[in-house]
Amino acid sequence: MSRDIPEFSLQRMPVYLNYLRTLPDDGTYNYISSGAMAQALGLGEVLVRKDLAYTGCAGRPKVGYPRVELIAAIEKFLRINDKKCAVLVGAGGLGSALLSYGGFENYGIELVCAFDTSPEKIGTYIGGKPVLSMDELNEGCKKYGAVMAIIAVPAPAAQQTAERLCAAGIKAMLNFAPAQITTGGDVKVINIDVAANLAILASML
Repeated sequence: MSRDIPEFSLQRMPVYLNYLRTLPDDGTYNYISSGAMAQALGLGEVLVRKDLAYTGCAGRPKVGYPRVELIAAIEKFLRINDKKCAVLVGAGGLGSALLSYGGFENYGIELVCAFDTSPEKIGTYIGGKPVLSMDELNEGCKKYGAVMAIIAVPAPAAQQTAERLCAAGIKAMLNFAPAQITTGGDVKVINIDVAANLAILASML
């Protein structure tokens, strides 16, 4: 199966998966068409059909996609069944909320622990996850076999945090700090500035 997929198409895959999973298992949605999915999600039918073609699941004329098979195909495409462990750096307000969020497991990701510099947080548990000292970053990442990380630190500390995570063997990062971070090699980074995205939304009103 080709991984040569446009970034926006890849970003829509979890949206399709979440929608398909929420449909009732009462026999009504044994099959679902690209048109029905497009209408429900506010997307174009041709766009949905092109995206789903990357999964290798074929729809049937005038019937649609077998829903169970399509869910399995998207899960396989997103490699959800290959469980990956992630750590979080920065157990403040946002970090604490993420540690308590239970939705990561729906996508095959286990958030195993957090790291922080605050003596008040180190040694505690948030959302059932231990908060460790930043001095334990390398050892902790190796202990849990973490390959992914979430960065939720203040902007001035973001780049240094990313560099330390790279040195600890992390291969992909989700950065919530309001600062663009850069990494060397093949380490993947997605930068999410919540305030900036809200500003974009506000400009559309």
